[in-house]
Amino acid sequence: MMAEHLVQGQQAEQQALDFLLGRGLKLLERNYRCKAGEIDLIMREADTLVFVEVRYRQSNDFGRAVETVTASKQRKLLATANRYLQMLKKDAACRFDVIALNGSGATRIEWIKNAIQSAW
Repeated sequence: MMAEHLVQGQQAEQQALDFLLGRGLKLLERNYRCKAGEIDLIMREADTLVFVEVRYRQSNDFGRAVETVTASKQRKLLATANRYLQMLKKDAACRFDVIALNGSGATRIEWIKNAIQSAW
């Protein structure tokens, strides 16, 4: 049996995916992993690759979900995205979004486009 926090994480990721699909984005990869780290969702919006980090907080008692994307996590996301782009062997316009789900049952969704700025 899976731990409750892992189940909640999977449910939040599915909710984020459904949210983005409903706004016209197309799913390319889910849970892309390499040595550098993991990216929850890799999607396409028109000609742009969108790397999505999904964050969930049941309660805001210790801060909102979006506040958990630390500088260290951002560096890992950038490195992982770089590996993904190298694997594609082509340049592509890209951005880094955060989907933050706050509240029991993830009742509030925040979509922060261009949440992470890269030096590319």
